Amino acid sequence: MTEPLFRTDPYLREAEARVIGHTAEGGILIDRSIFYPTGGGQPGDSGLLEWESGRLPVATAIKAEGGRVALVPAEAGALPPEGAPVRQILDWERRHRHMRVHTALHLLSVVIPLPVTGGQIGAERGRLDFDMPEPPADVAALEEALNALVGRDLPVSEDWITDEELLADPTIVKTMSVMPPTGQGRVRLVRIGQGADQVDLQPCGGTHVARTGEIGRVAIGKIEKKGRQNRRVTLALAD
Repeated sequence: MTEPLFRTDPYLREAEARVIGHTAEGGILIDRSIFYPTGGGQPGDSGLLEWESGRLPVATAIKAEGGRVALVPAEAGALPPEGAPVRQILDWERRHRHMRVHTALHLLSVVIPLPVTGGQIGAERGRLDFDMPEPPADVAALEEALNALVGRDLPVSEDWITDEELLADPTIVKTMSVMPPTGQGRVRLVRIGQGADQVDLQPCGGTHVARTGEIGRVAIGKIEKKGRQNRRVTLALAD
């Protein structure tokens, strides 16, 4: 199993690791990872891997069997051998933009309090699909409410609950299409705000900024009809 350093410290930009194997497709399995593996609508991280006799650009990270993370090389080249110590260097600018977009999407689900049917995160923009029979009457008001939440600079933290606690309170799950992964005994929750200032709490395994003010101003783009009741709402980082 790979230790998820990206979860314990999403601001970690470099870290040592050891190669614990390779996948049949040429992925590099490591014992601890700062690279977030593709999942939950969030792309895998990219960056660089260095070892004593070489270096290799990393195109993305993916989940592998047994709870391991595999780094996918961006180009053909010699791979570090099993057991080799390596240094991971994250493409921080890209990751940080993913974090900003991801937290902004959580806030979007606050200003549009409807069931979420899908979502996707990018470095420039992200989108959520909602069970929304009719389009919002005032998009400008939604954008203003969203940026007001960003401007409150609310803390973003995590908590954990058991599988049983999650099943006992299904209202905590906003996504209709994908249920949070259970079977590990506990589920991670991402909380925005604290106490009386809490605005959101939902299961999530992705990376987020530490405070909403770090997101910066966002703009809501076009709202597209996707099926009889589904509508896609896109937001973009304004800087």
